[in-house]
Amino acid sequence: MKCLILAAGYATRLYPLTENFPKPLLDVGGKPILDWLIEDLDATGRIERYFVVTNHKFTPIFEKWVSARHSRLDRESTPITVVDDGTSSNETRLGAVRDIQFAIEQCGIDDDLLVMAGDNLLSFGLKSFIDYFDAKGTTCIMRYYEEDGARLLKSGIVEVDSSDRILSMEEKPAAPRSNWACPPFYIYRRCDLPLVARGIEDGCATDAPGSFIAWLCKQTPVHA
Repeated sequence: MKCLILAAGYATRLYPLTENFPKPLLDVGGKPILDWLIEDLDATGRIERYFVVTNHKFTPIFEKWVSARHSRLDRESTPITVVDDGTSSNETRLGAVRDIQFAIEQCGIDDDLLVMAGDNLLSFGLKSFIDYFDAKGTTCIMRYYEEDGARLLKSGIVEVDSSDRILSMEEKPAAPRSNWACPPFYIYRRCDLPLVARGIEDGCATDAPGSFIAWLCKQTPVHA
């Protein structure tokens, strides 16, 4: 399994803190946010390589982080490849779904793929999510029960059946159909990777990564 980390955004809501520095590399508790995520995933023993897709502006910063990380650890640490999507401003950004497709094509990714936003701190490990994916045998996403109606309006919302299969998903709905909110963590089956390009061609929204899941769950089983 490979892991694709989405880090091409410009985090404009955190300016000036992130105006010239990527949010996923902000120090929290003595180390960058990404280090917390990667260390947890490394402990699962399932990730063979990481791909960090970022913008042209922040590419040198991520490359410096990778170099320092490998030097600090050892040559045997899980490889990390930084992918420059070529954009240089928030106005010209590709959007998360196009960044996923860009990385798949640019790096020739052909494996089960864990995709996650690189700016999240978790209070739980990701091993159970990978185990869930193994058990279901389909593309899978996370969900959690959100009681706060205001937060539901800012989240991806899913409806599921009794087997956890997604019936529908909508990003930031005006009228949420359930209380099941979705954080930006996904595992795509290898055989579903070609559908990213098809979804884009079919008019799938591309700004939020969950928009692809909203399209994909109408094409093939997806569980949450």
